[in-house]
Amino acid sequence: MKLLLLFLMVFLGVSQGVLSQTYTLSGEVKDDTAVAVPFASVFLLATTDSTLVKGTSADESGFFAIDGITEGLYFLKASYIGQTSENLALDITKDVKIGALIIAQSSQVLDEVVVTAGRPVVERKVDRLVFNVENTVLSQSSSWEILQQTPGVISMQDELQIRNQTATIYINDRKVQLSSEEVRNLLENYQGENIKSVEVLSNPPARYDAEGGPVLNIVTSKNISLGYKGNINTRYTQGVFAKYNIGTSHFYKTEKLNLNASYSFAPRKVFKDVESITNFNDDTGIFSRWETDFDQTNRFETHNIGLVLDYTFDDRNELSLTSNAQLSPERTYDYFQDTRIENGQGALDSTFTTASFLDETKNNVSADLTFKHTFEEKGSLTLNGHYTHFDLQRSQEVNSDYFLPSGDFIRDFDFFTNARQDIEIGTAQLDYSTLFGTVSFESGIKASFIDSQSKLDFFDLNNGQVPVAELSDDYLYDEQVFAGYFSLSKDWEKWSLKAGLRAEQTESSGNSVALSTINELSYFELFPTLYVLHNVNENHSFAFDYSRKLTRPRYEDLNPFRTFVNENLFFDGNPNLLPNFSNNFNLNYTLKQEFFFDFYYRDNGNYISTLTFQDNENQTLRDVTQNVLESTSYGFDFNYGKSITNNWYLYSYISIFHEDETFLALESDNVPARNEFDGFYADLTNYLTLSKDGTLKGELGLTYLSGFLQGSSIQAETTNLTFGLRKSFWKRRALVSLAVNDILGKANGRVTSKYLNQDNNFLAIPETQYVRFGFTYNFGNYRLEDNDREIDKIERERLSSEE
Repeated sequence: MKLLLLFLMVFLGVSQGVLSQTYTLSGEVKDDTAVAVPFASVFLLATTDSTLVKGTSADESGFFAIDGITEGLYFLKASYIGQTSENLALDITKDVKIGALIIAQSSQVLDEVVVTAGRPVVERKVDRLVFNVENTVLSQSSSWEILQQTPGVISMQDELQIRNQTATIYINDRKVQLSSEEVRNLLENYQGENIKSVEVLSNPPARYDAEGGPVLNIVTSKNISLGYKGNINTRYTQGVFAKYNIGTSHFYKTEKLNLNASYSFAPRKVFKDVESITNFNDDTGIFSRWETDFDQTNRFETHNIGLVLDYTFDDRNELSLTSNAQLSPERTYDYFQDTRIENGQGALDSTFTTASFLDETKNNVSADLTFKHTFEEKGSLTLNGHYTHFDLQRSQEVNSDYFLPSGDFIRDFDFFTNARQDIEIGTAQLDYSTLFGTVSFESGIKASFIDSQSKLDFFDLNNGQVPVAELSDDYLYDEQVFAGYFSLSKDWEKWSLKAGLRAEQTESSGNSVALSTINELSYFELFPTLYVLHNVNENHSFAFDYSRKLTRPRYEDLNPFRTFVNENLFFDGNPNLLPNFSNNFNLNYTLKQEFFFDFYYRDNGNYISTLTFQDNENQTLRDVTQNVLESTSYGFDFNYGKSITNNWYLYSYISIFHEDETFLALESDNVPARNEFDGFYADLTNYLTLSKDGTLKGELGLTYLSGFLQGSSIQAETTNLTFGLRKSFWKRRALVSLAVNDILGKANGRVTSKYLNQDNNFLAIPETQYVRFGFTYNFGNYRLEDNDREIDKIERERLSSEE
């Protein structure tokens, strides 16, 4: 009988080939609530070896059709972002229309596929928290929105923070080397449906540089499709001033070559209003009160250019080239300041106005070359080389006019500065990873070289253009860092352990020509890391981690220059800054992989902080970057997210924290002063699916921050209410978005410094209230996953990122 059946099957197959008879198979893909699942992948497989015969994608209504099927026995399977159905056996002898397919997650076998868009799943791994967003309601959000809702993340305007430290953003372990504002612009245009997970590394392991804080690593879905895809995108933002940007990216993939090129242009006009009050004191109390209204208008044009080339020689050797350029040839800053000066009794003494005009050119060009060899048995070897060139040219003219209460002119004060900074960064790194039985082993070495040259010329314009030698300087800074690391990790049934050690030797030299001083540092430091995870059972787990970290001064903070807003308000550089070391501890309890409780403590050591001091005798206000005497942070974080319904996902994050700093009060007889704050942060965000086909999404979010420690000051409470809509068209080739921020107008808080003889405060109001419209159109094989990435170099983080 088996032979007869085989003969009949072969005979029918041959007959079908002779007659060229083909048939059509059609059906639908739905979820468990009978709502269509758009763009699910459908595969027709051979019954003999499950090889792919034909495939297609469902349309936006969930309908699919496969044409040109020859008569025979087949398996039919559906897949949607990692979830697959059971194989459905079909005997094709005519056109077939099925109701739908069945997903493996269904509780019973039905005539349809059930594709469940579930809630995001959070996994606790030994050295990181993994936030899985693939195939969830969050996957239709932008990458920026997903990061904002990642457990443990606090959104502070353009910055994402973890435990009151700014997080560094990575995409597939490649650092995004842009300013905080540019990072946000990038991620708001990076589609969330390409994200598989987000990794939260509050204490990054030994393979990461000792310098740097927490890491957010975006892991994208992978695709082996060949072909071309591209997109154009634009955004329009209406705040105080209108803004727009336009960009395009193109990706081409063959079996061996991946090529990605991108370009964006962003002309901007940005406004910020700053209201400040300074009370100058003596032994009798306040003798002078300065009230200032400071309007800042910045105009700049930025060209962002990216090129990524990956070439695979064979299964074990590949080469990658990444190059990025951010070019800002025209940047202007117009600052206008009106100051009212009153005596201790509140009577008007005088007024003055200041007009400051600043022109700037800034360029940042980098290249990164990586070669990776995978050994035949196990393990890999990676060699990386990197180069960055950064240059900044800035000129500023400041004019101040002083008046009596009657309006009569008293005097003026005018000056001009011309500054330039050139920085070159070069690194070389070798990494090796392998397995020793069941133990994972990583090791590597790295060398980095930094050369920074800064120059400032100061001219007094009150009697012609007169150079002022004591306010001018040339500053040369060189730094070399040599590092090596290793780490070991092992998993047991209920335990996971990872331990590592990184060693760094640093040599640096800072030479101030004007001051005739050379500051040289040479230090060798060890940076251990330890991670322990214990899974009691499927509902309970405990984790502990520890790391020692390093923060080096930013290059511009080391310059001994004085940058003026006017003759009474300025910023002082500090060539005597020292690196600081921190010890970081964290204890976590996870309940049912849904409730996450984190208790952390961080000894920040001699933290590098920007502090504001008022000189009561000379009536000046200055910002100084200095090492504090000591600083600690500790707190409790709670995360919980749940799908209330299939169309409503609710995310909540609560943080209770303590921050303190003890520093030398430079204008208060250099006595130690302590600034501390106990704060509370809450984030409640609703993600809504507003259409049956999933093409219309909504978001309503509310964040509250009771206050925040900011150097020698305290920021007052802030509240931010946001609203957003996203709609896709044309089989999801086009996307239109609307975002409204700071609806209540309470996203900015006053910053106050009041201790000893210091009494000043300010309220900065940038354009946080805005309406933003976005449009993206994808063409070509737009579901193809690209190799877009940025360059990961910790040395580049210390470049200026101000906008």
